[in-house]
Amino acid sequence: MKKLKIIFLPMIALLMSGAMAQERTITGQVTSADTGSPIQGVQVTHKGVTSGTITDYDGKYAISATSQHILVFKALGYMTREIKVGTKKVINVQLIGEVMPDELILDMDVAAEEKLIKPGGIRRDKRFEKNRIASQPYHQNSTGYVNNVYHREPQNWNTEGYATIHDNIFHDPTNAPLSTFSIDVDAASYSNVRRFLNNGQTPPKDAVRIEELINYFSYDYKQPKGDVPFAVNTEVSAAPWNRNHRLVHIGLQGEKISMENLPASNIVFLLDVSGSMNAANKLPLLKSAFKLLVNQLREEDRVSIVVYAGAAGLVLEPTSGANKQKILSALNNIQAGGSTAGGAGIKLAYATAKENFVEGGNNRIVLATDGDFNIGASSDAEMERLIEKERESGVFLTVLGFGMGNYKDSKMEILADKGNGNYSYIDNIHEAKKVLVNEFGGTMFTIAKDVKIQVEFNPTLVAAYRLIGYENRVMASEDFNNDKKDAGELGSGHTVTALYEIVLVSANETGGGSVDPLKYQSPKVNRVAKNTDELMTVKLRYKAPDGHKSKLISEVIKDADNNLDDTSNNFRWSAAVAEFGMLLRDSEFKGNSSYADVLLLAKSAKGQDVEGYRAEFIRMVNASGLLAHR
Repeated sequence: MKKLKIIFLPMIALLMSGAMAQERTITGQVTSADTGSPIQGVQVTHKGVTSGTITDYDGKYAISATSQHILVFKALGYMTREIKVGTKKVINVQLIGEVMPDELILDMDVAAEEKLIKPGGIRRDKRFEKNRIASQPYHQNSTGYVNNVYHREPQNWNTEGYATIHDNIFHDPTNAPLSTFSIDVDAASYSNVRRFLNNGQTPPKDAVRIEELINYFSYDYKQPKGDVPFAVNTEVSAAPWNRNHRLVHIGLQGEKISMENLPASNIVFLLDVSGSMNAANKLPLLKSAFKLLVNQLREEDRVSIVVYAGAAGLVLEPTSGANKQKILSALNNIQAGGSTAGGAGIKLAYATAKENFVEGGNNRIVLATDGDFNIGASSDAEMERLIEKERESGVFLTVLGFGMGNYKDSKMEILADKGNGNYSYIDNIHEAKKVLVNEFGGTMFTIAKDVKIQVEFNPTLVAAYRLIGYENRVMASEDFNNDKKDAGELGSGHTVTALYEIVLVSANETGGGSVDPLKYQSPKVNRVAKNTDELMTVKLRYKAPDGHKSKLISEVIKDADNNLDDTSNNFRWSAAVAEFGMLLRDSEFKGNSSYADVLLLAKSAKGQDVEGYRAEFIRMVNASGLLAHR
């Protein structure tokens, strides 16, 4: 009998160790210990490995692991947490914000920790740790169990880069009768702001571009008629943050083209595979995002893949969209490492796109990067000159930003603006689906380029005006009629919204600074202006995607003393988002704004919200209010 025991015990131990080593799927949810709300974008990896997965919008994740693995949960603004898998199949995790008091850190989840500590093990004691945070990630006892404790990551310098934004000021129409700007369909600022708020942080002021917050959402505008590629929608009411002022809403609706009627595509995926992309929320998310895009491609579409790190290379020759397995296989084989020769990658991508150019088709580069270029042409000025030279080829550019910590937003925006393109920030797989699936036509297919807006104000009614947002899109008045001046692009089905805050002459206020009277001339007001209720005339210029001469559209906006409650959901929603942006920027023009007012206005204008984007915004406003009062 003893011999049988001697034989079977090692066999049982071997079987048990084999079972422990088998991989299984671990699932769970990551929430904030402070608010209890889910945290999206949390990096979930095996200890010692940089690749892994990230949590979705609901803070949920799934990852393969064995019993011996230690999972690392890491998010910007939170203390990193490490948990040994053991026998668990579901691991729900709470993360502590870096700014939480030590007492809360010591009190929370003590019971969970004690379950992991066997007799004789080391445990944390409040009497000795009340005034400090544990500096060691683990205490391991003789039984091999690892305590479920928190620790701070070594401090890494945050090198994220944002261009400085100064809010547009009020102008007197007698001195500055024209307001001219390029449209902007970019929405990167919104998802980037969301990333900060989800991490329990207030975003930097310069990361908040109000027009991109507004244009993140689609609006229920009337569709264009005839041969004009977009329709103009306007509305006037009181400004919610200052009821004595008017708010003028101008909305453009791009023509929606069905998928089967879209032209053939020649798309070059330009992928940053440098060492800085070696994180769960960068290259792995990038691959998942591009797989969604590949599934949208048709047989007549062609895809090439260019990658760059220390050098640039073509890893996939032009391949039909019908051969999805070949494209996906090329994506799966890409790994990160090395420095970042972004300039070389851009040159090769444009060369590839031009070599396979489709006349009358959609020729486009889709660049995915964190923007951290450090080899060859890398400065903002160098990248701007490079892109301006290449855009004359007729190849459009879509820029997708990934990651945090070293993210170069200013460089990404320049690339998209100067490259006849659009710019989105991908912080999770849901955002990838929005940009590359739900808004596929708007992101990938241009219906009008160099779209400019010029507004002339009636000085007999308007004492002052201010364009809300679009600070880096303002143009000189003479640029409106100059077809050589670049401006923004409008995609299939895209909407673009702009807001002006107006101070009426009857309000007996100037709305801003004054200018000394001119010595040598005096402004004259046309008799027509005195005998009309026209607030302004809106003019638009645009070119066909392959055109060189612009076309003109003109529309008059009349004054209207409409009650804010009687306005459309379009008007109230855009006003709520603008007000939210002014609060985040702590703008001098925010007036009587408050997060509570934004919530009320947004809730009244939520509408159908099929995809849940507006409900998400309302949650963001709630979170911002909590952060503002902590």
